[in-house]
Amino acid sequence: MSVVARRNAPTPEDRVQVVRIALDGMSTGTDVDELRGRLEPLHPPHDTFPGEVLLDLAADAIEVSGASRAQPIEFEQIRERCLPECGPLTKTQHHKSRYAIRAAAMIRAGIDPGLLDEVGWWRTDDLWVWALDALVVYVRAPADRSDAPIEVVCERLAARHGVKLSASS
Repeated sequence: MSVVARRNAPTPEDRVQVVRIALDGMSTGTDVDELRGRLEPLHPPHDTFPGEVLLDLAADAIEVSGASRAQPIEFEQIRERCLPECGPLTKTQHHKSRYAIRAAAMIRAGIDPGLLDEVGWWRTDDLWVWALDALVVYVRAPADRSDAPIEVVCERLAARHGVKLSASS
């Protein structure tokens, strides 16, 4: 899903690396800013990668949580509750964050969130930043709902993608 065609599209190995970095980092309590620093070199300019991988993981985290119509995850103030260390946002950042959090839920429900329609007007190439926030939110939300430690949620997500986490070695 590239905004602009590139010569070297992300490979399946790149996708595995994104999954491993994100889930290993969260399972060991790595700071979100440090996770961004680890993922940034994998982000090709003018591309939605690794944003779409992170959104897919966030959608999987919703599924792992057992969320349903009967037992939904509370959306109101979800970022503030599950990602308090990231502080206040500008109006534009707030919009992007909420879009990514909603996009993950849409993906989980089988709805294409129209990534290119949305991010095309953003003026910055940062979908992956907000997708990481959505992943962190939805990994922390099921951990809160089920009393499962974040490490367990990350291991379950990694197993779904055939990725072995170094933290669980």
